[in-house]
Amino acid sequence: MSDFTDAMWSTYVAALTLVSIAACLLLLWVTARKKVPANAGNTTGHVWDEDLTEMNNPLPLWWVWMFVITIVFSFLYLAFYPGLGSYEGRLKWSTAGEYKAEVDKANRDLAPLYSQFTAKKVEELAGDVAAMAVGERLFMNNCAQCHGSDARGGKGFPNLADADWLHGGSGEKIAESISKGRNGTMPPMAAAVGSPDDVKNVAHYVLSLSNGPHDSVRAQLGKAKFTACAACHGADGKGNPLMGAPNLTDDVWLHGWGEQAIIDMVTKGKVNQMPAQAAKLTEAQVHVLSAYVWGLSNKPPLKP
Repeated sequence: MSDFTDAMWSTYVAALTLVSIAACLLLLWVTARKKVPANAGNTTGHVWDEDLTEMNNPLPLWWVWMFVITIVFSFLYLAFYPGLGSYEGRLKWSTAGEYKAEVDKANRDLAPLYSQFTAKKVEELAGDVAAMAVGERLFMNNCAQCHGSDARGGKGFPNLADADWLHGGSGEKIAESISKGRNGTMPPMAAAVGSPDDVKNVAHYVLSLSNGPHDSVRAQLGKAKFTACAACHGADGKGNPLMGAPNLTDDVWLHGWGEQAIIDMVTKGKVNQMPAQAAKLTEAQVHVLSAYVWGLSNKPPLKP
């Protein structure tokens, strides 16, 4: 697809557009001047179904001028609006600009609604019925595609309705995640751990941390090899919110549970991304949305 971003294609499209319009004008001019010999009765001699005869009448003048006006309009349109490759047009109009203008107008219209929420802290706002109704709509429009309409996520997408947080569950941290996004990287660690058998032993040790079914002998052997993982997950396996390293002792598994899932994670690593929403949402919207998400796991009593 990168081939189609070359400047040559922009020139090609612009040239093809102009040649096509010019060809239509030329065709109209040629056909208007061409005289088809007619036999008696002013026909072209073409007959279909025995009695349908093609007459040799010229196009009505109003029809010809409609073609001319259409072609002139095409040139004017291409002068003022984008249509000739990378040429923006004299009015500098674009669908992106139109969309931005509509979003900005909507945000201005909604500013009075959000102004009543901005002064409240996340913890207080999470108990406000009106704010949570707005927050729910924001969540459905911007977050439910990944985290689900019930916010319980799925494989690879965090559950926002429990108390397990990779980067911290305070209102400030949630707002930071929404605004700036998150990039989670678990590098392949098989080489650092050792042999495939060592990786399997580490998998059983990790399972033992959350009291999951495991081979105690392998788990004991894997404990020494876990030092390769401790830099991020901690010596006790409880993770590190500053790095987004998961707590391995709480029996919450973002990318799958079990021996093979852990072996795959250690061997292949994993990259996850939470896209930044700051370009889509205003600060006030992020504030209300953060309160809604915080309230999903803290469940404060709602007040009108």
